Amino acid sequence: MELNSIPYIASWSSSSSCFYYSYSRCACRGTRDGKLVTKASAAGRKRAADSVCSQLSEQGTEDSISGPRSSWRIRRRDLASAILLPFLIPRVNISIAAEIYDASIIRSGVRSVLTKGKAAGVLRLVFHDAGTFEIGDGSGGMNGSIIYEVDRPENIGLNRSIKILRKAKEGIDNVQKVSWADLIAVAGAEAVALCGGPEIPVRLGRVDSSSADPSGKLPEETLDAASLKTLFSKKGFSAQELVVLSGAHTIGGKGFGSPVVFDNTYFKNLLRVPL
Repeated sequence: MELNSIPYIASWSSSSSCFYYSYSRCACRGTRDGKLVTKASAAGRKRAADSVCSQLSEQGTEDSISGPRSSWRIRRRDLASAILLPFLIPRVNISIAAEIYDASIIRSGVRSVLTKGKAAGVLRLVFHDAGTFEIGDGSGGMNGSIIYEVDRPENIGLNRSIKILRKAKEGIDNVQKVSWADLIAVAGAEAVALCGGPEIPVRLGRVDSSSADPSGKLPEETLDAASLKTLFSKKGFSAQELVVLSGAHTIGGKGFGSPVVFDNTYFKNLLRVPL
């Protein structure tokens, strides 16, 4: 796919403070008073997180994450923010009914089941849930409806990622209930971090949809640049943001560098493509 927007990548990735501020502000929408509210003390959160990991371990889960995360330059942080921006924005009208719970418990549960080899599938799951959003009427978006949509042609293979997160959800729910929407959003951020990207804060407060979103909201692989711009503009994306969002292909089996390393190989490949 050729996008006549390659110069936007360099200019967009350099405006780090502006873009990251925009991401952080948008990520607060739909949460209680724009804040991530936690109810437990630090010691209580640790006990709860340990409880989740223990329960998942008893279910036969062997994967875990430990050790310090790599320090990244701001430019790479911008790329991660752009990729996850639509995934991490709660719907504006859902916070009143939402349960408030501790993000650390959710992250611990996700880390207990997620490996680098599974990260790309989880990130794809996140986009396919969030990608149904339409800015015109506020429909679709990060609402967990993807669990009802796995039989659609565009969602082939996502059952595996849902199965992975279902195991995490079972353990987390034994400590405190978590919506599918919040779980998937946190999992997307953890997938990026696990592959060497930055840690991205995720605001909570999403309520799950009780039915599937309308079909035909996700971009088809055969769309040309003009059609992609039109489709993503309906989701609130500029052409620059669309190009940066494409950087999600840095992980996975698309042939851009290592499939389990979050880097800018995809960006470098685009620069080598003639306009």
